[in-house]
Amino acid sequence: MTRRCLALILATMIAGCAPATRPVPPGTDSAQAEAVMRIVRDTVTRAHLRSAIVRVTIGGAEVVTRAVGESMTGVPATPAMHFRNGAVAISYVSTLLLILVDEKKVSLDDTLSTWLPDIPHADRVTLGQLAQMTSGYVDYVIGNTAMNDALYANPFRHWTTQELLDFAVHEPLRYAPGTNWNYAHTNYVLLGLALEKATGTDMPTLLSEKVLRPLGLTNTAAAETAAIPPPVLHAFSSERRAALKIPAGTPFYEETTFWDPSWTITHGAIQTSNIYDLEATAVGIGSGRLLSAESYRRMVSTELRGKTRTQPGCTTCAEMTDGYTYGLGVVISGNWLLQNPMFAGYAAVEAYLPARKIAIAVAVTFAPDAFDDQGDFRNEAEALFRTIGAELAPEDAPPVPPAK
Repeated sequence: MTRRCLALILATMIAGCAPATRPVPPGTDSAQAEAVMRIVRDTVTRAHLRSAIVRVTIGGAEVVTRAVGESMTGVPATPAMHFRNGAVAISYVSTLLLILVDEKKVSLDDTLSTWLPDIPHADRVTLGQLAQMTSGYVDYVIGNTAMNDALYANPFRHWTTQELLDFAVHEPLRYAPGTNWNYAHTNYVLLGLALEKATGTDMPTLLSEKVLRPLGLTNTAAAETAAIPPPVLHAFSSERRAALKIPAGTPFYEETTFWDPSWTITHGAIQTSNIYDLEATAVGIGSGRLLSAESYRRMVSTELRGKTRTQPGCTTCAEMTDGYTYGLGVVISGNWLLQNPMFAGYAAVEAYLPARKIAIAVAVTFAPDAFDDQGDFRNEAEALFRTIGAELAPEDAPPVPPAK
């Protein structure tokens, strides 16, 4: 996620084999599936989407799994296509942390200095604060002009962990740890490194053995390079328009599929996935299947509401609301639990409503008209999810952010 995502974050506070699904129960009919697809088709037209892939289940039974639009010119999008899952992996890392807590290998109150003593401020910050993004560390992406300039100057650059941390950890903390909240990729880079040290096992192995395989995620894998397994959902973007000083009115739209994602999160949690695994993630993470009752309660707690605030000089500090509250690696919006990645021309949402066992997974790419004259664009996967959620659970619809 680059600085292009900041407004959305603060306003809404994003050839595989299909797994078997249960037969459609009596309460799930073709009219429900058609209502979902009508919303998808309307959103594709209204929001100028190049493609949209959607999968919806209720109680584990498939309502619909469909794709509309094109991956590339003349190549239809399909539900089997792979794409980058971005911030979805944050929920895997937080789940891993809580599994290790349940196994009594670490504690949420352990300080970062236990494993990374050379990191500035590590003796003041706990693992729980990293997971909840209340550590106070500066973000190395949003608001960091030097990093963003370098990222947009060469989107194929492969970043090392140390290069990323050097943009952030030597800066003063935004606030005393635990006293406010700010979105910062820095937190999950540090958390991943700490968990590797605590266990003596690398992050790809930890996530595979303790999270991905137990959840049955057969199409989700760590990526050491910018490669994506076939079949690939291709993405395109105009987001470098301002950085490259391309005048408004001059057409600019480039393929972004293979931009290097090494800047996004701790290495080993940079992943590709597909719509089947996004839906399975919504169910598995959203139900707390892998966690003790206490750890699940901590993950989905809304305790930050009323305790956080905007703050001068901190572009990612925010007040937690009913529309957006951060738990431990998950976003709570109303009664829905979700993650909402958006970067490099991709946007997605995986969301779960525990009381109704409704899972919604959507992934979209964008046509040229989705971008404004600065190259900015919205996470239309968010709007798509919220409209589908309102259709399926009108009495418990996801909150819609106020119009700007």
